[in-house]
Amino acid sequence: MMLFDPARHEALTHHAWDAGRAAEAIQAIVRDTEQHRISQGRWPVHPLDDEGDTPATGFKGMYLGSAGVLWALWYLQREGAADLLSDPADAMQQAWADYQADPDGGTAVPSYYLGEVGILLVLWCMHESREVADLIHASVASNIRNPTNEALWAAPGTMGAAWHLWQMTQEERWRNLFLRNVDYLWETWHFDEQAQCHLWTQDLYGKTVQYLGAGHGFAGNVYPLLKGASLLDESQREALYDRCVTTLRAMARREDDAVNWPPGTYTPRPGSPSMLMQWCHGAPGIVTALADFPVHRSSEMDAMLTAAGHAIWQAGPLTKGPGLCHGTAGNGYAFLKLHRRTGDPLWLERARAFAVHAIGQCERMRQQHGQGRYSLWTGDPGLAVYLWHCLQEAAELPALDVLR
Repeated sequence: MMLFDPARHEALTHHAWDAGRAAEAIQAIVRDTEQHRISQGRWPVHPLDDEGDTPATGFKGMYLGSAGVLWALWYLQREGAADLLSDPADAMQQAWADYQADPDGGTAVPSYYLGEVGILLVLWCMHESREVADLIHASVASNIRNPTNEALWAAPGTMGAAWHLWQMTQEERWRNLFLRNVDYLWETWHFDEQAQCHLWTQDLYGKTVQYLGAGHGFAGNVYPLLKGASLLDESQREALYDRCVTTLRAMARREDDAVNWPPGTYTPRPGSPSMLMQWCHGAPGIVTALADFPVHRSSEMDAMLTAAGHAIWQAGPLTKGPGLCHGTAGNGYAFLKLHRRTGDPLWLERARAFAVHAIGQCERMRQQHGQGRYSLWTGDPGLAVYLWHCLQEAAELPALDVLR
C-alpha cells in the first residue's frame, strides 16, 4: 500500500523563499477579500465550496463562512500583518444575526467549525461580552453528548471554546465545562480488539465508522485532551500519553523513513482513496493534533511525528489548492509544528517551500475562477495567516491554536 495517492499531489515549485513576496501576497489576499465583501459583511461563495445547499445569505461559520474570514482579517490586523479599510468587529455582530436568521445547513447547531460556537467565540474575542460568553457556555454544554463524537460537529471541537476561554479569563466555570467534556470523551474512548488500541467510534453522516484524522477522528479528539493535559489528574494524563503512542503505532503504515495513517479502520469503497495526505485525514493533521505531546517523553512518538513529516514532504503539495483543510497550507503547518518541536531549520525551510508554492496556487485559482476563495479553512484568508506564520516562525493553526 502506498503512503499517498500521487494523483492528488503535484510537483513542488522550485522558487526560493522570498519574505517580501510572502508579505505582498498577504496584502493582496487582504485587499481582494475586503474589496469583494458583499453588503452586510458577507462574501460570495466559491464554486468549489458550493455543493448545492448554500444558504441564501451565504455561509456564516468558522470553517467556510464570514466568521472565519472576519477572524482572519482581524487577526492579521492585530498582528501588524495587514492594514484594513474597515473594522471586522463591526461586521461580526451582523454575522451572528445572519446565522440566527438563516443558519448554515438550515438548522442552528453548536458546532465549533460549522455552527454557533465558533461564530460566538470570534464575537466574544472582539467584544468580550458577558452575554455572548453565557451563550457560548450553554451551547458547549448542550453539545457534550453529541453522537458524532468528532471535532467538526461534536464535543472535541466545541470543548476547545471552553479551553480558550479558560485560558483567557481564568473563570472557573470554563475549567469545569472543559473537564465535563473530558469525562465524556474518556467514557466513549474504548479499546478495540481488532485494532489493538483505543479508538472512538463516530456516528456520522448516516455511517458508523472509526476515523483517525484531525477533522473527524482520533487525532481531532486527542487534540483538546493534549491541550488541556495539565488539568487532568496524573493517572489520566499518563493514560492519555500511553494511548496516543499505542494507537499511532498500531495504525501506522510505513515505508522506509516515512509514515502515514489511513482515514480509518474501515475498508474503503472501490475507487475511494485508501490513503490521504491532508489535514483532515492523514499525517498532516496527525502531526498538528499531536504537536502538544511532550517532547522526549516517548522516543517512539518523536520518531513517528518526524517520519510523518518526511512523508508529507515526499508527497508534495496538494492539487486541491492552497487551503488549510485539504490544501498545501494545511500540510505546511505540520512542518511548522515540527520546527517548533525539534528546532531543526529543515522543517521551517520545508514550510516556506510549501508557502511559495501555495502563493502560486492561489494566484492561478483566482485567475481560473475569476474570484478569490473567501473562507478560512478552504480558501485564501487561511493561506494569508499561514504566510504570516512562516514569516514569524510561528506554528499556531488559525482560530484553533490561536485566537488573538
